[in-house]
Amino acid sequence: MAMALVRLVSGPTAYDRVLAVNMFGTKMVLLIAAIGFLTGRPDFLDIALAYAIINFIGGVAFMKFIRYWTRAETVRK
Repeated sequence: MAMALVRLVSGPTAYDRVLAVNMFGTKMVLLIAAIGFLTGRPDFLDIALAYAIINFIGGVAFMKFIRYWTRAETVRK
């Protein structure tokens, strides 16, 4: 997880930062699911699934935003 945070801060492009956030989110989903399995609480698995869906939708939305933003900058130049 520390490597993802380092990549988030030092990523040379916005795409590297989005990839780091996505990787961090995926690791958090795995951590929440593992904690739910080890403690015998199946509701944690539901929370992990909801977090995974939010992570996916957020990543796609941010990539669309970056795509639109870079296209608008190209048109302005």
